[in-house]
Order: sequence, then C-alpha cells, then structure tokens
Amino acid sequence: MLSRGTAARTAFLLAGQDEKVKISTIGSRAWLIEAPGDFALPAQRRIWALAAALGRRDEVESVIPGVTNLLVLFRQTQPDSDLVYALLHQLWEQALAVSPVGKLIEIPVVYGGKQAIDLDTVCRHSGLPAAEVIRRHYQGDYTVFALGSAPGFAYLHGLDRAIATPRKRVPSLHMLKGTVTIGGAQTGVSALNGPNGWNAIGFADITVFDAGAAEPALMAPGDSVRFLPARIEL
Repeated sequence: MLSRGTAARTAFLLAGQDEKVKISTIGSRAWLIEAPGDFALPAQRRIWALAAALGRRDEVESVIPGVTNLLVLFRQTQPDSDLVYALLHQLWEQALAVSPVGKLIEIPVVYGGKQAIDLDTVCRHSGLPAAEVIRRHYQGDYTVFALGSAPGFAYLHGLDRAIATPRKRVPSLHMLKGTVTIGGAQTGVSALNGPNGWNAIGFADITVFDAGAAEPALMAPGDSVRFLPARIEL
C-alpha cells in the first residue's frame, strides 16, 4: 500500500474542471494514480472503481489500491508512455465512485489504561479532555480505505477532525498488536508487535491478521468499523 506523496520518477498533472489527477511512473512497469483533493471517501470510492476497470485488462498484472491512490503494474514494460498516460487518464475520467458492500466489524476497546501511552498527547494537541477524545473516537463511523504497512493493518477513514493528531517524530519501539491508534487524520488497530509511530489511545484484544486462516485479514477495503467502549480507564 502506498501512502500519499510517494516519490516518482516522472509525473504528469492533468486538470479536469477543478480537479487534478497525478499520474506517475515508478520503475519500468509500474504507474501510480493519485486522486485529487483531500483524504476523502468519494476519492477512495473512485479509486476502487478505477482498480476494478484496470484489473479486467489483459495487459495489467496487478493493481494495488492505497489511500486515495492506485498502483498499477503492467505485465511488460510499455513502449509508449504517452499512450499509457492517455489510457490511465481516460479510465480515471470514466471511473464512477463505487460503494463496495463490505461487512460491519465491531471492535471492543479498553480506552485509556497502560497501553494508551499517547492519550495525553492527543489531549494536548486537540485541547480536549481525555473523556471527550475517547467519546469522539468511539462515536465515529469508519470505513476501511486500504490495507498495508503491515499484514492486515487497515487504514480507517472517519476520524473526527478535532482529535486528528500528527504521527510521532520518534516511534514507540514496543507497541502491542491490538493497540488502537491515531495517526494524522486516520485511525487503526496495530497488526503486529513492534515499532509504531501512531498515537496509542486504547487496546483491543483482537487479531487483525492470522496467516493460517481462510481469510487472513480481518478487514478488507470497503468494510465498516465501529469501536465499542468495553471499558474506560482514566
């Protein structure tokens, strides 16, 4: 999964009314399409539509949806980059936002407590007391935009802007899997034990990735997520 702003070798910007889509080459066979505008659900729905259209083409080996972007890998190096650019732009212009019918996942969370090592940081950044930060978090309606950075980790859209908090400059080295975190305008549940640069505000006793399961990842793009306050420790 690619985060927004990924560096690319060659980039094209094309205006369409008030929008600009960015199309970039990455290596010899890969192209990146970045949706215009902010981190928003309509842009992600259009990315999903574009992924479906490209995935049906014989010359495309794979498509990897990211957070309001899409990586396209062709089976072979394309000899004419102008034709590829024209194709990708045409398909973007034709893409209509889709709304995948995903499942609802409810996640009980212990807010606060010993795993919520960054709750104070979120409070200071937002200017809100801990109880209000927690309330705004669990009252959100979240959509899985993409999986990435670690197996099964879901980037969730729907965080209340008032509690959005920048990622840490120095990551925590030993964050537990299941930790509920805030990273910028997104929230998520850590998939692995280890370093993590997001802000921990609670803990969920769940496994979001099981390599031995029929469906290893708990969440998938288009799923809806609700956090349930199982306990609040302040």
